[in-house]
Amino acid sequence: MAIALITGTTAGIGEATAHTLAKEGYNLIINGRRSERLAKQAKELNEKYGVDVFEMPLDVRDSDAVSAFFDKLPAEWQSVDVLVNNAGLAAGLGCLENGSLDHWNRMIDTNIKGLLYVTKAMIPLLKVTRGHIVNIGSIAGKEVYPNGNVYCGTKHMVDALNKAMRRELAEAGIRVSSVNPGAVETEFSIVRMDGDTTKAKNVYEGFENLVAQDIAEAIWFILSRPRHVNINELIIMPTAQPTAGVVLRDKNL
Repeated sequence: MAIALITGTTAGIGEATAHTLAKEGYNLIINGRRSERLAKQAKELNEKYGVDVFEMPLDVRDSDAVSAFFDKLPAEWQSVDVLVNNAGLAAGLGCLENGSLDHWNRMIDTNIKGLLYVTKAMIPLLKVTRGHIVNIGSIAGKEVYPNGNVYCGTKHMVDALNKAMRRELAEAGIRVSSVNPGAVETEFSIVRMDGDTTKAKNVYEGFENLVAQDIAEAIWFILSRPRHVNINELIIMPTAQPTAGVVLRDKNL
């Protein structure tokens, strides 16, 4: 049975992807900082789909913790076929002049460094299985919008890394893909608004946004292609969002 490692599975796109791949018969290595939620999720996935689940309860920003996890990974879990680099966040919506250094560091450390730490550790395993990496980017990695500055910068870096990985790993038979969503209603905006649920709710009012399952199904489509097919990247937007900084609200789209 194939094994998939998904980062950031305790909510949103990561959670939906875990359920989607478990339904398709993947054994899972699931990751998150919230250990209680992770344990609950592991039990639910096992009971609902009959798959084996191994927990990775750590913050991907901690390079030592990531290395230690893979150093101790049991042999039966080392034949990983799929890595989904999903862990990521946005913090704040300020201009550069008034930007928060804490917000900047959290985004850079999670969206870029965390992805790099996990990918570096996984490459030797994926070379054995000739596996598949799926990086979760964003429309913010293709376009820039007002006050998105550093977040857009981190996702542009993910876009560049996706291309670099695909070129570097081609000879090893490792496929590399990315999914770049527009507005997806998850905990994303709650985190971005520092927990202000009212502001977060307003982000998604007046139009039909994407949901996490939309992206999970796109990931499964990528993974389900024949061996000779690689989907380099997908950009997925709500119908009401024609471009990164524009949402057509109350238009019945």
